[in-house]
Amino acid sequence: MSTPNQSNTNPRTFFLMGIPDLEALHVWISIPFCITYIMALLGNSLVLLAVSLDKSLHEPMYYFIAMLAIIDLIFSTAVVPKMLSVFWLGSREIGFEACFIQMFFIHTFTAVESGVLLAMSLDRYMAICSPLRYSALLTGARAIQMGLLSLARGAAAMAPLMCFLTRLPYCRGRVVPHSYCEHMAVAGLACADPAPGHRYSLAVATLLVGTDSVFITFSYSMILRAVGKLPSQEARVKALTTCGSHVFVILTFYIGGLLSMYLEMFPFDLAPHIQVLVADMYLTVPPMLNPLIYGIKVKQIQEGILKLLGQLAGLGLTSY
Repeated sequence: MSTPNQSNTNPRTFFLMGIPDLEALHVWISIPFCITYIMALLGNSLVLLAVSLDKSLHEPMYYFIAMLAIIDLIFSTAVVPKMLSVFWLGSREIGFEACFIQMFFIHTFTAVESGVLLAMSLDRYMAICSPLRYSALLTGARAIQMGLLSLARGAAAMAPLMCFLTRLPYCRGRVVPHSYCEHMAVAGLACADPAPGHRYSLAVATLLVGTDSVFITFSYSMILRAVGKLPSQEARVKALTTCGSHVFVILTFYIGGLLSMYLEMFPFDLAPHIQVLVADMYLTVPPMLNPLIYGIKVKQIQEGILKLLGQLAGLGLTSY
């Protein structure tokens, strides 16, 4: 297909429907999404500030937690503000380029988060199974390099999909039956066959998630074996508590992501608003839960946040 034909065929804007069949309830539905967004912003910002300002948290494990906080902030901000503008103001219009930029950020950082969760599992594996070599094997610089590698991997995996989708001619309307520019919903508006893009995204998602989940499962199975051999019950409880918070985050991410993806590809005769709500919740609820989990389960993060809040309160009192 030629470029002039694409420019004439493709719309300059798309229109987001919001949640199909529930348009009359948009204002009420927006309230929990707004609350989760505010909590995600506050919680992840506090985690980032605590890790950056407290020198005792300048260790690989906390760097990975900070990376998750950055990813959650990007996730939330890429989706929720526009979603709320649709729900509250009826501002459904989104530019052609902006739509695919939003899609690229969502898919890329989904892959990045999978890579960071894998790095966290390897970090805990080395800390528990090889504690004497841990400091030499995994430094703060290497943790940051692993995060950058996850970012490069995610961007490299999603760039071909975005190139394919932006080159499709879109002539079946401009209304996206979703709250954001979801891949399958946008591709459904193309008047060319989007099946190659569907197959590529399914293959990449399955390959990335499958590979990462295998290594994560192996890491935590080895961790459980090592924890069972620890002589002190207190040490076993501490290790299980730290790893338990990681496992909960991993399960929330993978189960929610796979459920959302496969419901979009194979709807199983579900009502459209069910599919959209599941996808919306996957992108909004975990970013709120992750800082709560780490703030409650990881004692050092909790102490860092409390210390930070104490310093902020002290600054507020001295200003009067």
